[in-house]
Amino acid sequence: MLTDKIKELISAEVSHFEKEKGDKKSITIAICSQKGGVGKTTTAVNLGAALTQFHEKKVLVVDLDPQGHVEKSLGSVIPEGMEYTPLSSTLTTKKGNILSSIVQTKIDALHITPGDHSLYETEGAIAGKIGREFILAQSLKTVKTQYDFILLDCPPNLGNLTINALCAADFALIPCEMSVLAFEGVTDLLNTVETVNERLNKTLKILGVLFTRVDGRNLTMNQLIEENIKNYFKGHIFKTRVTVNTDLNKAQLEGLPIFKFAPSSTGACNYESLADEITKKVRRLDA
Repeated sequence: MLTDKIKELISAEVSHFEKEKGDKKSITIAICSQKGGVGKTTTAVNLGAALTQFHEKKVLVVDLDPQGHVEKSLGSVIPEGMEYTPLSSTLTTKKGNILSSIVQTKIDALHITPGDHSLYETEGAIAGKIGREFILAQSLKTVKTQYDFILLDCPPNLGNLTINALCAADFALIPCEMSVLAFEGVTDLLNTVETVNERLNKTLKILGVLFTRVDGRNLTMNQLIEENIKNYFKGHIFKTRVTVNTDLNKAQLEGLPIFKFAPSSTGACNYESLADEITKKVRRLDA
């Protein structure tokens, strides 16, 4: 029989979970690319801002990339002196809860996990753990009841953190610029997503490939890349495209979402359109 002390500890833990538990059922999207510089973080930040601003959704952006670009991209709307547990500590602690790693931005309903350079070491630290692919999913259990959308900004590789993101996600969103090298990276990523779906996360779906940094002047190259990707991602290409837009880069340097920096810009229109398309698509796929 359990002692009264053990029963008390179990009861306290269950009570604490129920207190933290919300009434939402979040849609979790892993934004992943094997290649850097394709607009992965730009998409995570501005899609999150668009979902809060235009669809009144509560959004969490989890920065799994050790470079910490999410925090840099939102630096002007993150209050100073916020206390939090680094994400690397949460992921390497037994029964870690990502709630302690979250900070609220000055934008209503937009929360993030700040940048954490120690995530470089986390890749190796979790490699030997039992069930290493599901550590992030476990840490998100409570959070999934508190947000409408959780966006996972993955590192630009197919390491342990990206596999964790795919195991925790409902959908994979794949940014891809119009270049031959980016196309090669996308096909490798597709194979990884399919393997994770078959062996680890049966519910994982491809939400779509998002063409980024599209230069309308390169018509022939754009058409060639698009035709090839359509062969691999039948029916999974977003209608929305993110065109080359200097305001997106400037907004990132200023630490602001594009809607705060240049709300009338092409970049703002692109990401508002993407948020519209995604909300409709996930509603249809979840039906």
